[in-house]
Amino acid sequence: MRSPWVKSRNRDEERELKREAVLRTAARLFSEQGFHATSLDEVAEQLQVTKPTLYYYIKSKDEILFECVRIGLEMVTDSLARATASGGSAVDQLVECMRAYGRVVTMDYGRCVIRVGEDPLPPDSRRKLRALKARIDRVFRDLVRQGVAEGSLAPCDPKLTAFTLAGALSWIGRWYQPQGALAPEEVIEPCIRTLLAGLLRRPEEPVPRRAAAPARRDASRSRRRSVT
Repeated sequence: MRSPWVKSRNRDEERELKREAVLRTAARLFSEQGFHATSLDEVAEQLQVTKPTLYYYIKSKDEILFECVRIGLEMVTDSLARATASGGSAVDQLVECMRAYGRVVTMDYGRCVIRVGEDPLPPDSRRKLRALKARIDRVFRDLVRQGVAEGSLAPCDPKLTAFTLAGALSWIGRWYQPQGALAPEEVIEPCIRTLLAGLLRRPEEPVPRRAAAPARRDASRSRRRSVT
């Protein structure tokens, strides 16, 4: 990425851009290498600045992680708020929330939430971040509960179902590679379909026809028959 340590017209804007660069770079390195295995020297090297320069924007490595996870969780809560504000049935809103959650966990801050999280931080920091996670969980539980009430979802335990949905979507953040062959939507949409429809074929669905054998293999079989 291009270093933001360049002249800017607005001093406050310049400082905020640089702080954002520190956080985003750290979030990416934490996700790729782990929190304890990543040093602030590496963050500084990525940004082409000295390590002391970083302390003008952050106080400690713990503060960086706290901010990265906080931003990631707030990205999720903001996205869920927009999804539920769009209206529609409980299932419509649930699907939009699942899409929003899935998109965030493919991004730098979201991947940091999933791959690192709040566990390395002191107890007070963990409590603050877990309160944000609880808000996300409530949104999913409420929508599942509403979906069951309106008859669009099968009867289920809202707590267990919310944990299952969020857990499955979170796992995307574990293995998804932004530079890989698949765009986020190509991963998120099949995952949502599987979570909502399941794996078992319904009785009314046709059984897929078996694919025909490759022509090359058929030709070799014909040759064998003609020899015998």
